[in-house]
Amino acid sequence: CKALCQTQDMLLLLLLLAVGSPLVMDPNSICRKTKRLAGKQAELCQTEPEIVSEVAKGARLGVRECQFQFRFRRWNCTIHNKYFGKILQQDIRETAFVYAITAAGVTHAVTQGCSMGELLQCGCHSSSRDPGGRGPGPAQRLGVGGCGDDVEFGYEKSKQFMDPKRKKGRSDIRTLIDLQNNEAGRLAVKNYMKVECKCHGLSGSCTLKTCWSKMPHFREVGDRLLDRFNGAFKVMGGNDGKTLLPVGHNIKPPDKMDLVYSLNSPDFCLPNRKTGSVGTGGRSCNSTAMDVSGCDLLCCGRGFRDETVVFEENCLCRFHWCCVVQCKTCTVRRELSLCL
Repeated sequence: CKALCQTQDMLLLLLLLAVGSPLVMDPNSICRKTKRLAGKQAELCQTEPEIVSEVAKGARLGVRECQFQFRFRRWNCTIHNKYFGKILQQDIRETAFVYAITAAGVTHAVTQGCSMGELLQCGCHSSSRDPGGRGPGPAQRLGVGGCGDDVEFGYEKSKQFMDPKRKKGRSDIRTLIDLQNNEAGRLAVKNYMKVECKCHGLSGSCTLKTCWSKMPHFREVGDRLLDRFNGAFKVMGGNDGKTLLPVGHNIKPPDKMDLVYSLNSPDFCLPNRKTGSVGTGGRSCNSTAMDVSGCDLLCCGRGFRDETVVFEENCLCRFHWCCVVQCKTCTVRRELSLCL
């Protein structure tokens, strides 16, 4: 697995470190810096660079959602440090979430690129039905068909670019875990498509109904994957080299939407370059909360200090016709609890 896994880690690390930098919009840089890409990934780089741009946007979408979902946890999805690559090299629950949310973000971004007309390789799904729901109705003939999100296209491109290549026959456990978590992320988008409809007719009647498919908001995707993270399965490889088996007795095998891992996570309390932990010293915590954001858990029992922070922010904003917003600057004092 070593060379293959290093390639996938390098690809994902490159995409995530591109967040907030000009590299996000430069598919040539992504493809050039990831020299080991081969097969379908290299083909995308050469023939469809605009897809790679959407892939990078999806990575940015995914890491922002990761940082939101983990904002109160000891590991808060910080990627702008030298430790992050160590996280990707471990089969822990946090890595499972990173892979899943990134694959979901790529699916979402590529699909949205189709719907916005930014990609020429795909169109949109239209579904116009008569009021009886008997299938395609006269709305299609009248040109009022709805334009839906082509999630199948986004799903396939995410799979093509994000998945490690599986060898014929037996596969190592790392490849199987990455494939499982990537698929769980994509299905968190694909399996929760919604149908929206609009009626057409005189006086509010519904003689024609136009329907289209719509992706869930990405916050819903993040919430759903966080639930899967909390219930993630610890697994080991089956003897056939093709399956993942849950560790423990009387536990059902994970389904396609479950997140999986094979190693226990470090506690992330103190900085540790080997595990990728940056520690929780200096993190803001809630001194009255009993959950993961509380000082007792977040500070790992080391205690905390209270500190008054003074900063300036815009306030008393007013809109002036037309079209200027003018704000005053206010000094704000805030009491913070910081981990020792």
